[in-house]
Amino acid sequence: MVKFYESSFSYDYPFPAVSLAYFLRYPNPYAKHVLSTDVIERHFDKDSQRLYTTRLHLKRSKLPPTVLKLLPKGILGSSSDSGQSYILEKSIVDVKKGWMTTETRNLEWTGILSVVEKQSYFRPARENVSAGNGTSHEPQNETTEVKTSTTFISRFGQGGHRAARRKTGAVSTNNDPAVEAPDEIQPKRGFLSSWSTSSLQRTIEAIGMRRTREALLKSKDGMNVVLGRMRSGGLVEVLEGMRKDREAIYVSEGPWKRRWNQSRGVEDDG
Repeated sequence: MVKFYESSFSYDYPFPAVSLAYFLRYPNPYAKHVLSTDVIERHFDKDSQRLYTTRLHLKRSKLPPTVLKLLPKGILGSSSDSGQSYILEKSIVDVKKGWMTTETRNLEWTGILSVVEKQSYFRPARENVSAGNGTSHEPQNETTEVKTSTTFISRFGQGGHRAARRKTGAVSTNNDPAVEAPDEIQPKRGFLSSWSTSSLQRTIEAIGMRRTREALLKSKDGMNVVLGRMRSGGLVEVLEGMRKDREAIYVSEGPWKRRWNQSRGVEDDG
């Protein structure tokens, strides 16, 4: 099963500021679940004037309880309790033409739900304002448009069906009518027997779509925080805000506080 979600909005900031804020958006007060960001690969193509970047984000995240209730116990092993998940991000920035494309995808629990988000950042198409003397001027209040397209794919339960079809095909090649398919290829009853595989997939995808809508709103709010810091105090204020946000994340109660203390050489009081 596949679901799609699309949205569009704009930032009241020029493209250079928005593209820079994108790479400096973590951490922020609306993304305290992001624990770290690492650049895996980055290069700039001089001919096309494009910057290519691949980053890996580590986030504090778990499957939603509503999804866990739909899954058999033990299907995730210890991964459901790790509290962490990795997100792969790829981006291209065209410095010359003024556009940026990004793609993010989850690396955990892809057998249950794969989420691929693609975004396009660009200057809006505006006609130059005539100055009356044959010259033209760019509009003073520049904005940046953003279009988001998210794809949700749940493959939960398909592995068993594929294995069953392979086994059935193997048996069908035998011309002996006395040979029957083994018991294990028969549909198993018991766990949510009233639910079909497609129903489970649609439900998981719907939950993922609802969470994505909420995450997009928070993502926009977080970007606006970074852009506001950039406007009021430049890069210095942005970096100072990042430092304070990071400290607020790791100094909070729980195992993250212990990790923060260990990195700073401070003994844990607990």
